[in-house]
Amino acid sequence: MLMPKKVKRRRVHRGRMKGVATRGNTITYGDYGLVATEPCWIKSNQIEAARIAMTRYTKRSGKVWIKIFPDKPVTKKPAETRMGSGKGSPEFWVAVVKPGRVLFEMNGVSEETAREAFRLASHKLPLKTKFVKKEAEEASE
Repeated sequence: MLMPKKVKRRRVHRGRMKGVATRGNTITYGDYGLVATEPCWIKSNQIEAARIAMTRYTKRSGKVWIKIFPDKPVTKKPAETRMGSGKGSPEFWVAVVKPGRVLFEMNGVSEETAREAFRLASHKLPLKTKFVKKEAEEASE
């Protein structure tokens, strides 16, 4: 599972997810991409499940790029603990995703294969997504 090797601060504020993605919103490596259409926190195990679903469907042909990284720790307090006594310990890591962010990219497979692989991967993710092609990205710029 993805997680940082080292972090400067172990416990961070929750933050807000307003607005659209200004970085990571273009296809840079592959020919096809999976783009988020709503804001969400994506856990590291959800990213891994989506990656496995894509690579299994493509039978490990082509190449897959993961464009998001879970670098935000989410804390939880133990069950049946009284209020107070500080913040909880980190439980899992999330990637903060805004609308327009490219989550995954793929290259070296046909469009139908990429479309189906991304469809299977999107079922593993907690947000709505859409399929995009690089030609469509360049035309919109």
